[in-house]
Formats: sequence, structure tokens, C-alpha cells
Amino acid sequence: MVGPPRGILATMNQHPSRQSLPRAQILTERALHTLERFLHIEAVSGIVLLLAAAIAIVWANSPVADSYHSLWHTSVSIGFGQFIFSQSLHFWVNDALMTVFFLVVGMEIRREIHEGALASVRLAALPLAAAVGGVAVPALIYLAFNFDGAQSRGWAVPTATDIAFALGVLALLGRSIPGNVRIFLLALAIIDDIVAVLIIAIFYSGGLEYGGLLVAAVGILMVLAMQRMGIGSAYAYIVPAIVLWIGLLQSGAHPTLAGVVLGLMTPVLPGRTREQPLDVATRAVSDLWAHSAKPDTTPNHMTQSLKELRLAQRNLIPPVSRVQMALHPWVAYGVMPLFALANAGVSLDGINLSMDGSQTIMLGVFVALVLGKPLGIIGASWLVVRAGWCRLPHGVTWPGVTVVGLLAGIGFTMSIFIATLAFTDENLLGAAKMGILLASLAAAIIGLAWGCFYTKRMRVKE
Repeated sequence: MVGPPRGILATMNQHPSRQSLPRAQILTERALHTLERFLHIEAVSGIVLLLAAAIAIVWANSPVADSYHSLWHTSVSIGFGQFIFSQSLHFWVNDALMTVFFLVVGMEIRREIHEGALASVRLAALPLAAAVGGVAVPALIYLAFNFDGAQSRGWAVPTATDIAFALGVLALLGRSIPGNVRIFLLALAIIDDIVAVLIIAIFYSGGLEYGGLLVAAVGILMVLAMQRMGIGSAYAYIVPAIVLWIGLLQSGAHPTLAGVVLGLMTPVLPGRTREQPLDVATRAVSDLWAHSAKPDTTPNHMTQSLKELRLAQRNLIPPVSRVQMALHPWVAYGVMPLFALANAGVSLDGINLSMDGSQTIMLGVFVALVLGKPLGIIGASWLVVRAGWCRLPHGVTWPGVTVVGLLAGIGFTMSIFIATLAFTDENLLGAAKMGILLASLAAAIIGLAWGCFYTKRMRVKE
């Protein structure tokens, strides 16, 4: 291994070693490192999401319930001069912040299509068939309970799977679960999200205004032009993203779809550069060593080398991975819990199950998620495997597919989001949310129980 020149070793020795650091600083570094690892555990983000939902339910049914509802109806304005845009805090959470969530979803889809579980027809066949079954059967079950009037608009509510919750519960089962079972669930949930996005775009967007679509097209062209110019900073794309979001809002399409569009447009390969990023990084580090050996070196002398090093670091990782990693903690511990806090607050006193078909909506959502999801997923998977169109991945057995089917009944985030688009009547919306919450809890408990039985059987066979 090639180390720094001998003359630089003396300079290195002038700096305090790790052992000479204050104990408080060492403990802080360890704590921050532990926290960073902790935040990337999928089960933790699921628990945070569950806590946010629980707080919302308790708050909405407490003596201070009025403060819960008034908070989300608070008007928030942004703009400058005469251009002021005012909406409720609930709107900013559901229609603006959730765009970031959909951006991460779009990038996850883009990655899987490029090099993951959706990279070929052979790999995607089983999760694709399972996802279709997991969408069609719950929708049909829901419509069997709610086939008429405003109630039928909620047919898509039980079709979605919550990736964070489902993977979080699966992670609670530990490493006994084969890795391919997790990949199957992830691929299934991603295809599920694609279907959910298409459903929102086709069935839950208003009549399209072509003027808004033109504005959205300008935003897309700005992104393409900046990519062609080789602009790699994610912050530079905020302006075209806002243009795209405003355009979709004006068009009547749901503005959160802007996140999906941007996610799918994010490059999966590092940008083209004159030199290889590793060569640039090596030269920059060598220059920093050389500068540090000079007694008259000032921070200004190192600025250019540090800039080159940062650019090389950015160019080493594909934008789709870099941006997704940067946004993950903000989405998992900020956007999604805030969405749960704003939307899971169902007031039990405010739901009259004897009016307007509310009872059948709640029952239809519950049965469709808890029973329809696993039936659709397991049944469709069995049919395509039986027909010889594909086969189960290595290490995945039918009990493992059952685990995936049961956990797919956790429809929390996306299901609530679709419910807010499907129902304008507060009573119907409250009934749908109650069905989602009860079904997601039941699916998590049943899936966890079956998963424990499944892993126990696997250990006995070993």
C-alpha cells in the first residue's frame, strides 16, 4: 500500500490522535454512529410510523380533539409580492410533502427496472402476476360490499401495499427469513406502487387542463436540458421540480405524480466526466497531502482540491442511488410519520356506521386487505407457477409466499392517501380510514404470527 510521503508523517503526528480526543467527543461519535445504523433499520421506521398513527388516533379522540382538526386546517401561505398561494396545512402535507415520498418511490422503481427484481421479464414475471392478483381480488371484494353510488369510488383503497410497514414487520422476523422472500415482497410492493400511481393518475385526477400540462412539460424539458448539460447537483433540480408540480396541480392531475415522474427520470448511471472519478479523487488527495506538508499553507490553498474531491465523490455514485440514500431518512422519519399524523386521526365519535353505507365501506376495506390481498397474491402466484410461466425463486417456498401475501395486506400509507382522493364525505372517509387501520393492524399481527411459525419450521428442518 502506498502511504503519504515521509515528510508528511511529521505533519500528521502534530495532529491529535483518536486516543487523545476528549472522552465526551469519542462517546458522541459512537452515539451518532449507532444512531445512523439504527435509523437504517427498516423495522424502526415502521415503528415510528405506527407511533405517529397511534398519536393521531389518541389525539383525535381526546378532550383536545378540536386542536387536532384545527391544526391541519390552519392556512399556510407561500409566495412573494402579489403572487401568494394559500392552502391548509393538510394540503401541504398530502399534496406537497408526499411528492418527496413519491419521488423516492419513483427512484426505487427506476433502480429495480435497471438492475433489480424488475430488470427482465423472467425476474418480474412472478411478482408482476402476484401484484396483479393482489390488486384485482381486493378490488372485487370491496365492490362486492360496495357496488353502488359514492361507496364504489373507494374500490382502489384496499389495492395498495405499504412498503415501509410490510418490510418493517418482515424485518422483525430476523435473519431466519430467506433473502429472496424479502426481495419478492419488495418487488411485489414496488409493482403495487406502480399500479397505485396509475390508478391515481387515471381514476382520481380531475378533468385535465391542457394549459397546466404545458407548464408540466416545461418542467420536464428543463430537467432533460439540465441533464444534457451535465448538471449533477440535486439542488439544481428543485426549480424544474416546482414547475412540474405546479403544472400538474393546474392540470387537474394529482401534483404528487411529479415525484414519480422525476424519480423515473433520475439517471441510474454516474454522469459522464472528462476523467474517471477515482483518478480525480486520487489526485485531489495527493494535492491535499502536498499542501498539508507546507508550513505556509492556508485553507484557501486547499479549496480547489477539496472541491474536486467532493465532485469526485458525487460522481462515483449514480444519482438515483445518491439522492435516494440522502432522502431516505427524511422520508422515513419525517414525511411519512407527518402524513400519518395528519391523516390517521379518525374520530370515533364522528363516524356513524349506520349512515351512508359507512359500515359496508369499513367492512369492505377490512376484508379486502386482510383476506383479499393474500388470496390474490398466493392464488395468482400458484397459477403462473403451475402453468410453467415462471418458478419460485431459490429459497422461497409456498409458506414464504404466504408470509408475503399476509404482510401485503398492510395498506397504511398509500391506502389512506387513495381514500382521501376517493371520498369527499367526511363520514365515508372516516369509515374507510378505520377499515384501513384495523386491517393493517390485523394483517401485521397475522403475518407476524405466521412468519414466526414459518421460521420455526425452517429451523426444525435444519
